[in-house]
Amino acid sequence: MYQFLEKTVAGYMTRAVRTVTRGLMARELGPMFERDDFNAYPVEDDGQMVGLVTKFDLLKCFAFTPNQMVPRYDELMQRTVADVMISEFIYVRSDTRLTRVLQLMVEHRFRSVPVIDAGHRLAGMISREDVIRALQG
Repeated sequence: MYQFLEKTVAGYMTRAVRTVTRGLMARELGPMFERDDFNAYPVEDDGQMVGLVTKFDLLKCFAFTPNQMVPRYDELMQRTVADVMISEFIYVRSDTRLTRVLQLMVEHRFRSVPVIDAGHRLAGMISREDVIRALQG
């Protein structure tokens, strides 16, 4: 357990990350979530991470509201990632200790957290599975 206290994101993050662009249509996003079994995609523009889109963000579009009891499916599927993504997101750096990542995941119920470098470029993602792996060894 004491070894875990010294471990950082760099040793456990996934570096090869699939990303999406702001212009991707919602109808394309759903099948991607299913195919890749991801819970979130970083959104990139000109090599910089500008947002995060999660399964929850996509599902929120279809929520029933007092003003709209039956969401217009076809209209909603024409929305883009830019329409549903989160542009203010929590991220970590590769030198962040895993204890901090664990705290963020528990506190905010995150399944994964983007790893950003000094140039605000995506360096990878750290997931719950990665943290569990670090705890085991």
